[in-house]
Amino acid sequence: MKSLFTKLLATFLAGAFFSSAAFAAEPLKIGYSDWPGWAAWEIAIEKGWFKEEGVDVKFEWFDYVASMDAFAAGKLDAVGMTNGDALVTGSTGAKSVMILMNDYSNGNDMVIGKPGINSIKDLKGKKVGVEIGFVSHLLLLNALEKNGMTEADVELVNAPTNETPQVLASGEVDAIVAWQPSSGQALDLVPGSKPIYTSADEPGLIYDLLCVSPSSLDARRDDWLKVIKVWYRAVDYLNDPATADDAVKIMASRVGLDAETYKPFLKGTKILTREEANKFMVKGDGFKSIYGSTKIADDFNVANKVYEKPQPVDDYIDPSLMK
Repeated sequence: MKSLFTKLLATFLAGAFFSSAAFAAEPLKIGYSDWPGWAAWEIAIEKGWFKEEGVDVKFEWFDYVASMDAFAAGKLDAVGMTNGDALVTGSTGAKSVMILMNDYSNGNDMVIGKPGINSIKDLKGKKVGVEIGFVSHLLLLNALEKNGMTEADVELVNAPTNETPQVLASGEVDAIVAWQPSSGQALDLVPGSKPIYTSADEPGLIYDLLCVSPSSLDARRDDWLKVIKVWYRAVDYLNDPATADDAVKIMASRVGLDAETYKPFLKGTKILTREEANKFMVKGDGFKSIYGSTKIADDFNVANKVYEKPQPVDDYIDPSLMK
């Protein structure tokens, strides 16, 4: 009897070992999309640095909202999201943990007015195309508030961000809210259009992060530490004058643009070094802290009925891996 028990136990332990090994052997699946702070991953992918670091990853390219949908469906271990949108995805049951701050938007997110619209105040009684409930909507509300206005002063027209250039060109709306490259496309498509408010007017409103499922983080923390290490290697490559041109060329190629067209996008995205990012990953109120900014986003989401109950903001943030 004891011999039978020993055999069964050995069989069970062997099965558990191989199951665990198989899980560990799976590549980390990471969703990323068309934003400079996430396109920079392409540098590390092309250079083969993940393999050098000994971590198996599989990056999958999506439109932004589709990447969040894939994460929510359990098809990804991690995804690039803004802090506010991480709460939206989490409210549906697809929780995530922000372990790496890639950047903050520093002008690439824009409210763009058609010719004749020269300020936010000019939007009173006008139509604005925006993807309702997402980060662009929050930028618009912030712009209105800064100008003594509310959402009731404009008429919102719901439009996917990647379609906003065409919506503005159609004459259906008086302004749109979009991020690069859609914002740049809108400016090119509609002569005389101009940015009337951008994320540079409120740094910290929009942080862009790598958000990981709690189960993957628990099971493979050491691998995620390696991913972070590789990320900062890519940041160094982008910041080094000797290699910056090559880095921009790689990023531009990923989104189907030439390097000269793509280079200005980087000015509107503050891609952060480890030291810079860690300054924002501490607890505090307001936009200068990831905690404060995310709390503001949570209040926005509840007020706009994106979800009903406030999210536990602290549970979504783990700054320890960046230290």
